[in-house]
Amino acid sequence: MEPTTSGRFRVHDRRPRPDIDGTGPADPPEEFVLVDYPEAPIDPTAPDAGDRFDPLYAAAEGYDGDMADRVASLEPGFVVDATLAWTDGSARFADVEVVRESRFRFADDVDGMFEAAVDAWDQIRSAGEAVGSITTRSNDGEPNGALYLFADAPGSDAFADLRSGRLPIEPLVARVNESREDDGPREVFVLRPAAHDFVAVYVVFDREGVLAQTVRDTYDLGPGLAAGLDGGALDAAKAGSDGAEDGADERDDGKDGFDALDRL
Repeated sequence: MEPTTSGRFRVHDRRPRPDIDGTGPADPPEEFVLVDYPEAPIDPTAPDAGDRFDPLYAAAEGYDGDMADRVASLEPGFVVDATLAWTDGSARFADVEVVRESRFRFADDVDGMFEAAVDAWDQIRSAGEAVGSITTRSNDGEPNGALYLFADAPGSDAFADLRSGRLPIEPLVARVNESREDDGPREVFVLRPAAHDFVAVYVVFDREGVLAQTVRDTYDLGPGLAAGLDGGALDAAKAGSDGAEDGADERDDGKDGFDALDRL
């Protein structure tokens, strides 16, 4: 009998497995990158905290019938209850059921970056830090997203580490869920701008809201707002724009009780 692993997982991405030691096939198949989905927030100081987010890989192709349809419907960001069957160190889905349809979207070398991110990064670097965050707000002043910024220094590749799961996104989403006191579907954008030395992880609270649609539109990451509609939710979408409205995005002042980095 094949050994199995059952639990709740985040579908982190779908991509070929990284060939770390150079011994993999020339044309590796795509696999789902899965990360354990904890029932409660993980204490980052716990001895095994890092191991809790080590990625697993499960075959993305070669299924039949209903299972083929279910696996084909999986998207990065989905939370699933799954059973994995193991053969010679490789895993396949024996069963999978979608629990929550959050989405992760990755974009590298993007043209332009919205002004709030660039301004926040300038302040973070001026303070001598390599990571920081802000809470973004709608034009009505309501919190609508948590924006985390990571240095992408020469010799490192924060974007690749985030996409592969080596640098976990899950604690950032968990912190938002805890602060919002719900675990509703989120939209998470991982963006590396061509003109700046940082990577942004933007956890948008409402994946069906105007902000998520505007970010998708701006960076061509899926269905968004029609061109020409008011995109004020993103505040001047390109760095250096002159169209920013005061108050659309601002440094986290703690008024809403949300400290985006306190569990990193």
